Amino acid sequence: MMTIEKHYRDNETLRGSFNRLAKATFGLDFEPWYQNGFWTDDYNPYSMVIDGEVIANVSVNRTDMIIGGQRRRFYQLGTVMTDPGHRFHGYIRAIMAEIDRDIADADGVYLFGGDNVLSFYPKFGFVQGEEYIYTRSMAKGCACRMERIPMDGPEGWGRLRAAMKTNGFETACMMIDNPGLIFFYAAQFLKDCVYHDPQTDAWAIAEIEDGNLMLHNVFAPKGVDLEDVIAAFGGGIKRVTLGFAPKDAAGFECLPYHEEDCTFFVRGKGFDDFAQRKLRIPSLSHA
Repeated sequence: MMTIEKHYRDNETLRGSFNRLAKATFGLDFEPWYQNGFWTDDYNPYSMVIDGEVIANVSVNRTDMIIGGQRRRFYQLGTVMTDPGHRFHGYIRAIMAEIDRDIADADGVYLFGGDNVLSFYPKFGFVQGEEYIYTRSMAKGCACRMERIPMDGPEGWGRLRAAMKTNGFETACMMIDNPGLIFFYAAQFLKDCVYHDPQTDAWAIAEIEDGNLMLHNVFAPKGVDLEDVIAAFGGGIKRVTLGFAPKDAAGFECLPYHEEDCTFFVRGKGFDDFAQRKLRIPSLSHA
């Protein structure tokens, strides 16, 4: 029997089948994310199931954003995959039709597709969107104040979660109310990349390599300035790149951004002024 299943994260059998396909397709394992309590209703796989096995999937991730002081209901599509033995049967098209019925309230829908699907997503009304990246070189700074906080258990997770709940730091395009997606990164791939500044009580998720700071996200009390957060990383930083569009871009170079083999597709009125405002989807809002 063939069915489209959704809202099944607590179904061990279907979740296990979904994970097996995700591992085979992308090398991803969602089970630790689930077991640690970070998989919430915001992430919802829509899966074609045949005889109890997930053979195709498109996941829907609610990623509402604050842009220009207004909340926009965004949904991101991801984890698009089909078992090799079941391709070319229209399963993804059937799943997309089901998704469209369920997200009629969307201001915008977006996804990131590889170069091999550039002609595929326009069939569903998507067009290639524009994103921008902000970067600048750094002058000699002060001593480093940032302390690395291990994200290997409930203590570190709890501290970061508390900072997220009281966050007053604003960006030009800011995802809200989806901590699970942040922890998909912070508790796994970037678990050694979470920092805290005791002086300002700012938290940052960032990667540092050869003096280059990739600042993915900031959670800080209201009034903490981006300049103070960057300065807290110390004089060893020679260049900073932001994983978000800053509210105040003074001093930053703004460039069109396109990640290799990862095209940004958008649909909906919520993206009408996205390029005009020179925004980007925050780097930790990619599902």
